Amino acid sequence: MKYSCEEIAKITNSQIFGDSTLMISNIAYDTRKIFTHKETAFIALETEINSGRKYIQNAINKGIEIIISTEKIETPHPITWIIVENPLEFLQKLARIHLQNFDINTIGITGSNGKTIIKEWLFLCLNDDLSVVKSPKSFNSQLGLPLSLLEISKKHQVGIFEVGISKPNEMDIQESVFSPKIGVFTYLGSAHSANFENQNEILLEKLKLFKNSEIIIYNGDFNLVETEIKKSYADKKLFSFGLKKHNFVHLENDFNNKNEDVLISIGEEKIKIQVENRDEATISNMLCIVAVLKQLDYKNEEIIQKLSLLKPIEMRLESVVGENDNLIINDSFNLDLDSLYISYQFIKEYRKQKRCLVLTDFMEGKDSSENFYKYVANLTNQQNFDKIFLVGEEISQYQKFFNNESYTFLNTKQLIDSQQIKDINNSLILLKGARKFTLEKLKNILALQKHDTVLEVNLNAILHNINIHKSLLKPTTKMMAMVKAYTYGLGNYEIAEILQHHHIDYLGVAYADEGVELRKKGITTPIIVMNPEQSSYSSIIEYDLEPEIYSLRVLNLFHDKLIEKGIQKTYPIHFKIETGMHRLGIKDFEVADIIDNLKDMNVSVETIFSHLSSADSETEKEYTKFQANNFIEISSKLIEGLGYKPILHLLNSSGIANYPEYQFDMVRIGIGMIGISSNESIEKKLINAVEFKTVISQISEVKKGDSVGYNRNYIANENTLVATIPVGYADGIPRSIGNQVGYVGINKKLFPIVGNICMDMMMINIGDNNFIEGDEVILFNGNPTLKDFSKYCNTIPYEVLTSISQRVKRIYIKK
Repeated sequence: MKYSCEEIAKITNSQIFGDSTLMISNIAYDTRKIFTHKETAFIALETEINSGRKYIQNAINKGIEIIISTEKIETPHPITWIIVENPLEFLQKLARIHLQNFDINTIGITGSNGKTIIKEWLFLCLNDDLSVVKSPKSFNSQLGLPLSLLEISKKHQVGIFEVGISKPNEMDIQESVFSPKIGVFTYLGSAHSANFENQNEILLEKLKLFKNSEIIIYNGDFNLVETEIKKSYADKKLFSFGLKKHNFVHLENDFNNKNEDVLISIGEEKIKIQVENRDEATISNMLCIVAVLKQLDYKNEEIIQKLSLLKPIEMRLESVVGENDNLIINDSFNLDLDSLYISYQFIKEYRKQKRCLVLTDFMEGKDSSENFYKYVANLTNQQNFDKIFLVGEEISQYQKFFNNESYTFLNTKQLIDSQQIKDINNSLILLKGARKFTLEKLKNILALQKHDTVLEVNLNAILHNINIHKSLLKPTTKMMAMVKAYTYGLGNYEIAEILQHHHIDYLGVAYADEGVELRKKGITTPIIVMNPEQSSYSSIIEYDLEPEIYSLRVLNLFHDKLIEKGIQKTYPIHFKIETGMHRLGIKDFEVADIIDNLKDMNVSVETIFSHLSSADSETEKEYTKFQANNFIEISSKLIEGLGYKPILHLLNSSGIANYPEYQFDMVRIGIGMIGISSNESIEKKLINAVEFKTVISQISEVKKGDSVGYNRNYIANENTLVATIPVGYADGIPRSIGNQVGYVGINKKLFPIVGNICMDMMMINIGDNNFIEGDEVILFNGNPTLKDFSKYCNTIPYEVLTSISQRVKRIYIKK
């Protein structure tokens, strides 16, 4: 897309104020993700719970000169304004008209699962022969689809776009914006089912996309899909794919038999292909690709050749703590312009001032090399990296375009051998490369911890879970995130930073030391210390932490420390009141004395709160209501005495899910961020945010009668295979779940832990299964789940997570 402001205003019947000649090549909708201000307009979207107008000044501060909004605001610098009635409808109209300007073969992909994988694989298959444009990331919503369509330019011959919906009647809007010539339906599952009565309603909504399609390619393994498509679109060219043999493209043999190639029927024809990953989803997705390529007139031998190049698509970035106080961001799974944009957006979420980049040759999606790399260099120069390491014969030729201090290497080994990157300290290091350069080797060298046992934390899931809980609240209700105890074992700074970037209102820690560490690493969000020990008052004041005050004694002691340190400003504090948990809190009879003492104190009560003892218990609803009423009564007395109203908060994660009527002004989320809820209907909407996993170190044959482990507590009753994995009680696995009490998951199956658990390892009975050393082992959160694992341990998820040792490497991923 490249339009002048005047052209866009004319196309969309919008008003324009300012310099109408300015060009727009990119539209940003989130100020946190602006990675270039050149030829970029910021669109101030309006939603039910937020207004983009609040962030216009943020966009201007980042250099944006063009604003698309429903109204103008006063700004210190001249701005070009495009004034519209509805920003989202403006964007959809612009995308629809933009698409009409091009003669392009369009493929629209919808379904419950597999949309992004199918899109990426089709791109890989077609891009060598045609100029292809595709949806970036998983852009398929009412916002994402028009943004994707605006990527189309004159050079493109094929466009592949995902189309998603989450509520009834949304597909009518999507189809009015984008009507694909070829429609692809991937899979019918239960995604977004909360807003629909049943699967049939979901299906009928999704199928609206194909109203004007010429060809429909669909997964025919589902009887419901087969029936509805043939009923609704009997006049169109229909081609089914799937594992069952009635489909036009189907399997002829057992795909689980790794001793033979996969045999695929395409109508009357048959092809054989070699396939490494043979899970059902991968095979089904591959059959879909075959069906699409066949309709695009590819010959069988060409299809075989293209399928041989397909690999699993890793759609994630990893961040790990590196040596020399570095932070390593690993995005070396694929490399095209879309993924480069995403990486540059992602690193904006981190506050490290020094930044370094490792960038390899691009392997796909290029124009002529010099123009392409000049564009890449221009984009990279705007990110202000301190050092750039260019890896590859091609990109090294264009070092002159990169303004920063840069070095060139022909391959990754040459970079590693140079040792130059080992000298970097206190920096963010972004590894961005194509797969063939194996930059993960560099990641492993730079990482602080080398342990094969890892705790993988999904940052997207944490944000998703927060938003699910926010959906239960009023738009004005604030949220505090509990990051105490190393954020329940997940990591403190890494989680706090992502929460701060997404504007969480408060962070909560248990002890001052936790807050001090966050402050030292650049966290500026208000931090409440929930258990402020007297010995920590100096640190609390020095690092602008805010203490919980739970008694008159504590109030007086903290005030004495303020006087001792000569603090002149009004210092923020938080009152915890006792409502029935009988742990910490100001009691009803203390209120009068506290109010009396406050008259001579230079403090400000920012919040008043309490804690529910049984918000997760079905049998204690009356007691919860009793606590809530106590809270209302005691907090009212405090407010009356103060003469002003602080923020009130009572609910924890379970409280948000079960008692939203008591949300007051703020809520506190903890375990809910991780994907655990006491409310089953809410938990179904949450995503597991943590996975504890390791690998098989060794597989041994154990004969009948042989013993395994310390004290010979397991004696094999038949010949079997035993796998040893490098995780033990020093990593947080309790010894109590050895001897066939607990299980781990390998290839989605459960296997018992046998013998005593050792300090650093344990043994698993894998029977006669054909696993190999190095295979992945799930401790939790796939199969078994975190809740399953907690039951093995006879405890709760909180204890399991907080028991995981610091020596276990945490990897933070964003998909």
